[in-house]
Amino acid sequence: MKTNKDLIQRRNEHVSQGPYNIYPIFIKKAHGAVMVDVEDREYIDFAGGIGVLNVGHNHPKVVAAIKDQADKFIHTCFHVGMYESYVDLAERLNEVAPGDFPKATMFLNSGAEAVENAIKVARISKKRPAVIAFDNAFHGRTLLGMTLTSKIKPYKHEFGPFAPEVYRMPYAYCYRCPYDLKYPDCGVACADKMEDFFASYVAPETVAAVIAEPIQGEGGFITPPPEYFPKLQEISRKYDIALIIDEVQAGSGRTGKFFAIEHWGIEPDIITTAKSLAAGMPLSAVTGRKELMNASHPGGLGGTYAGNPLACRAGLAVMDILFKDGVLEQGRVLGENLQARFNEMQSKYEIIGDVRGKGAMLALELVKDRKTKTPATDEAKRIAQSCFEKGLIILTTGHYGNVIRVLMPLVITDDQLDKGMSILEEAFTELNKG
Repeated sequence: MKTNKDLIQRRNEHVSQGPYNIYPIFIKKAHGAVMVDVEDREYIDFAGGIGVLNVGHNHPKVVAAIKDQADKFIHTCFHVGMYESYVDLAERLNEVAPGDFPKATMFLNSGAEAVENAIKVARISKKRPAVIAFDNAFHGRTLLGMTLTSKIKPYKHEFGPFAPEVYRMPYAYCYRCPYDLKYPDCGVACADKMEDFFASYVAPETVAAVIAEPIQGEGGFITPPPEYFPKLQEISRKYDIALIIDEVQAGSGRTGKFFAIEHWGIEPDIITTAKSLAAGMPLSAVTGRKELMNASHPGGLGGTYAGNPLACRAGLAVMDILFKDGVLEQGRVLGENLQARFNEMQSKYEIIGDVRGKGAMLALELVKDRKTKTPATDEAKRIAQSCFEKGLIILTTGHYGNVIRVLMPLVITDDQLDKGMSILEEAFTELNKG
């Protein structure tokens, strides 16, 4: 029997060290919310391929759609020979995206590609060069993606120079307010600060786009208050700036709505999706106002593999699973369950300083002291390692690496959820005992 140790040795011999591996295991099969490694050990999956598997591993409808398409053709390149699934999925995304205005969609392979192309759309349509991004943001590892990304290590360190005309301002991080204010007395000043930003850093008439995650993923599941995005939209419209909402991690049903930004009731000009859009197949999308999306000349956007037919069929299956099979509602209920459990844990464990997120996209920020809010980075690592040793895959995140996040498949069973939560709480109890 192959062992993880043997395969790790081969991995280290033949694979670049650049791609990081969180846990020392090789998976041989997975289904729903469970993964099995080559040594036949089972793991409850609270990571979901980093937010890719909202409908679960190997959902039967996704597998069937991929197999059916593979029997017909695997690739033609949409630029050479078109296929209906591309158009079908674009139509469905246009229908569910917020806003009562004409929309258009294009497909790519990854979240980073979607972000890059959203910026291209904004720049060519607005005829302006500058982009505003935020502290704690993550938008990918490509040149423009890592430029937009906030965290230096490991994403940007020694990979410069970076793309020009990208400006960064603080985000609505209420637990660690960059302006030392308290919500709601602050009046959500962090949004209003954009007016000052225009005066000090970049003129609004040169800004093509403001790009923001509705809930910052790698930044620590930072979740703005209700007034934040309406204010950003108002300011963006005032200066004719495209508001791009990056739904790569937060979208496709993770928060109880298909798009997380629906919780704020605004209408973005452009939305990017990826990850759970096609349940593990490489597919991303840029959906936006039709007049913006059509600003590019033919051939200015696209890619050889972009919108691959297998991925588009998988994406259509995901839409059916979420909307027709009730998994979107299932995710909403899961989120309510998790919120109640995490609130209870916070009342028991002093190390949990903040519980935040929406739906089943929730996180626990760990601190050494609730008054000083000193990040408990090592403790977060110990909890994740303890969970792994007990058969639970869970992820840390955040600027300081002190946030425990959950991205389990929305189709997780009650028994699997209970077992996973028991393991997580056991890890906190052990930590509490020292």
